[in-house]
Amino acid sequence: MIQIETILTFFVYLLFLLAVGWFFYNRTTNIEGYILGGRGLGSWVTALSAQASDMSGWLLMGLPGAVYLGGMNEAWIAIGLFVGTALNWIFVSSRLRVYTQLTETLTLSSFFENRFQDPTSLLRVGSSVIILIFFTIYSSSGLVAAGKLFESVFSVDYTVAVITGAVVIVAYTFLGGFMAVCWTDFFQGALMLFAIVVVPTMGIAHNGGISAIEADMMAKNIATGLFTDGSGKALSILAIISTMAWGLGYFGQPHILARFMGIRSVRELPKATAIALVWVLISLAGAVMVGMIAIPMYEGLTGGEQEKVFIYMIAKLFNPWVGGVLLAAILSAIMSTIDSQLLVSSSALTEDFYKKILRREASDKELMLVGRLCVLIISAIALSMALNPSNTILGLVAYAWGGFGAAFGPVVLFALFSRRTTWKSALAGMIVGTLVLVFWKEAGLGAKMYEIVPGFVANFMTMFLIDTFLPQKDTAILAQYEDMKRDLKA
Repeated sequence: MIQIETILTFFVYLLFLLAVGWFFYNRTTNIEGYILGGRGLGSWVTALSAQASDMSGWLLMGLPGAVYLGGMNEAWIAIGLFVGTALNWIFVSSRLRVYTQLTETLTLSSFFENRFQDPTSLLRVGSSVIILIFFTIYSSSGLVAAGKLFESVFSVDYTVAVITGAVVIVAYTFLGGFMAVCWTDFFQGALMLFAIVVVPTMGIAHNGGISAIEADMMAKNIATGLFTDGSGKALSILAIISTMAWGLGYFGQPHILARFMGIRSVRELPKATAIALVWVLISLAGAVMVGMIAIPMYEGLTGGEQEKVFIYMIAKLFNPWVGGVLLAAILSAIMSTIDSQLLVSSSALTEDFYKKILRREASDKELMLVGRLCVLIISAIALSMALNPSNTILGLVAYAWGGFGAAFGPVVLFALFSRRTTWKSALAGMIVGTLVLVFWKEAGLGAKMYEIVPGFVANFMTMFLIDTFLPQKDTAILAQYEDMKRDLKA
């Protein structure tokens, strides 16, 4: 039976999100404000919104479900993600913030074009197409998570649940743009952190401590260590690398990189980095613990049901009022990623297609209207994909995450750290990385190694070889690179 307390908690939370969107609606007056918030984010909002948009519904549903089925082996995903997060904040954030302002660019696609002075616009258009394809897949994963959440909590039809979640997310993204997305993500990130600490703490106590949980895992032949499987057999180096390779994806995620572009100043980044790393360390550790705790609590969850262990645990361990708040945290994780993806996809269509190709003279008012319409179009496509309840959250996220990492990761790194790279090198690497990833996935080789690895390596090697034999010689581009390094030290 549905608890009225839980319904009220959800209702108040959803109204709050819509209020934030409405608050920023009349305060967003130009396209830079809609896409990057006028580059005015502080360190706390930048950090929590970046990590909340990164750690989507898969943090509280997909990752615990994977640990529930596979044991501690799956914790290598979390380790790889933490390393990738740290490297991204430490090495990429400051250079990208400075370089995008220097090149006067608002999107990752326009940055690629202006950074390498691509005369054909192929870099900009090609990267925009990749963004639209993989973000549609990524957004659908979030709607699947929303559907499973509403279906479990309110016992409503899966289709109705998915549509309900989509309407709320689209509404505040449509209204408030980047600032609405970042501020809602800030509050959602705080709520997610609270939930990921409280739930495993109560779960450990409920199960009699860590040792009792490990004993149950051993009895069921589920891995309790990082380096062996449930039968005690050592994991291969290839298996560990494949699982940790999730961390490679960070360098190419447009919705995370957009936060680096939008921060008020490079001087804010050290504080933002510290906040982000503490948040992600606690969150990933908590998600792994939830998966472990669920093993002695629930038997035989498969076929996507394993991704609901966090929901089941909340219902079992907490009263309806507290449970409603904790379940809202799952909704926060889902929404904080989809809203960012919708905004980046909308930005790609508006800035990189509409303004670049169709209406170069379009006014800010016209561009904001087009951006909002694009949010609706992309949402409708993602929604149609999400209506298949057999899709798993982690499976959809893995493909989209790998796609961005393989297509954009090396291009971003070469753009920020190499003087030698040309637009031809960047375009070739992007195409090769994407094709290798798709081939690897469609050929069924993902079971042997996560497709991001061959895609990333192929992209990197393609760019390295072309740069070696055909390096950048344009003096203006080389001078701009030196300007970036000078501004970084200023």
